[in-house]
Amino acid sequence: MPAYSEKVMEYFMNPRNVGEIPDADGIGEVGNPVCGDMMTFYVKVDGDRLADVKFKTFGCGAAIAVSSMVSEMAKGKTLEEAMQITNKDVAQELGGLPPNKYHCSNLGADALHKAIEDYLQKAGKESPQV
Repeated sequence: MPAYSEKVMEYFMNPRNVGEIPDADGIGEVGNPVCGDMMTFYVKVDGDRLADVKFKTFGCGAAIAVSSMVSEMAKGKTLEEAMQITNKDVAQELGGLPPNKYHCSNLGADALHKAIEDYLQKAGKESPQV
């Protein structure tokens, strides 16, 4: 088993913001068929801020920890700020990920960005320039 940081273990054992938002303003889903991880992010937007962020993840411990961390990092941010959250930011915030689990951090940020893009498309707005 790869060595995870204490923070990864904490976010895996006690994930934040798990669930779905029934009337979500945007939904983003990504999956990696190679490892079988699937992530769905739900966002609720108030003005230009993410009022709420929830996720449902089917995957390994790292995928769950990443989803939890991304949701925490994004909540309360403006859409533009949330679109700037990168895979590298997520991995750093978690205290690093084993190299063979790095792809999980890609999925988290990608799913969040897709949820925001879904909202913007539904609202007929332009995507913030990142």
